[in-house]
Amino acid sequence: MSPIRLATADDLDAVCAIYDAARAFMRAQGNMTQWTGGYPGRTSAERDLAGGWLWVWDEGSGPVACMSVMSGPDRTYAAIEGAPWLSDDPYWVMHRLAVATPGRGVGGALLAFLCSEHDNVRADTHEDNAPMRRVLERAGFVRRGVITCDDGTPRIAYHYLAR
Repeated sequence: MSPIRLATADDLDAVCAIYDAARAFMRAQGNMTQWTGGYPGRTSAERDLAGGWLWVWDEGSGPVACMSVMSGPDRTYAAIEGAPWLSDDPYWVMHRLAVATPGRGVGGALLAFLCSEHDNVRADTHEDNAPMRRVLERAGFVRRGVITCDDGTPRIAYHYLAR
């Protein structure tokens, strides 16, 4: 049985704890500007749960990682600076991938699952998030350029397109 499943309301506290652990890991890695002001938090988790977008990695004792996956288009991906997207076909979007304990390969396994389910996926991350950039690239995502988030901050854009 796969440890990956859609989240339930019972997972919300664990998801918020995973976000907190990921935020602490980012700070320890020198990434002081991503995921600030309590974002993401319970509001993000509740919205993603209600949309059917929140996935968790559950090893039996509760979630230890999560990600949000939704169908595009995503308005923040409408304009990209640098290389164009690999395809303009309908795509999926991955946001808020977080792992409670990094270094176990769980993030990569979540992305492998995502790419086995969808052949056209876009994602982005902060320039200071080198661990996430590595996980995306190992999973077959290709760096394309820079997009601008709703709050005006830039993010490095990645695209996975099954060949």
